Amino acid sequence: MDSSHTEPIRKEAMDADTYLTERVEDQIAWYDRRSAFNKRWFISLRAVEIAAAATVPFLSGFTGNRWIGVTVGIIGIIITLCAGVTHLCQFQERWIEYRTTAEALKKEKFLFVTKTEPYDGDDAFPILVQRMETLVSKENVTWAQYLMTPDKEKAKVSV
Repeated sequence: MDSSHTEPIRKEAMDADTYLTERVEDQIAWYDRRSAFNKRWFISLRAVEIAAAATVPFLSGFTGNRWIGVTVGIIGIIITLCAGVTHLCQFQERWIEYRTTAEALKKEKFLFVTKTEPYDGDDAFPILVQRMETLVSKENVTWAQYLMTPDKEKAKVSV
């Protein structure tokens, strides 16, 4: 036998159960985790920002102490940092986008499993794959479009 010739590796087509387990469940879990991560950061930073902002009027009543002025200044920096990081990282927007995608993936999965329209025909599995992959790739398309948007337009979009 000639060792320089090898048989091509033949890959079997993925069946619906494998696809649901290895791809769909994995993507749902990823979007769930990322949604929860962004939600935690958004709520945490906003809570710190609100609490810090609430202390400024209280402390401003003690103007006689020099350290109060320094403390108010530091609190102002904290408020600015929290607001800036929240805006820069878009935690709220990502939380909502990821949660929406996770729920859409779950909906498609359950429609498929229950053989509900559009998954009630013979071509149900290819339709599932197309719709699932469209949902997953939507995030990449949105991000690429944002990156290609001129800076002036980004400012309008993010406001």
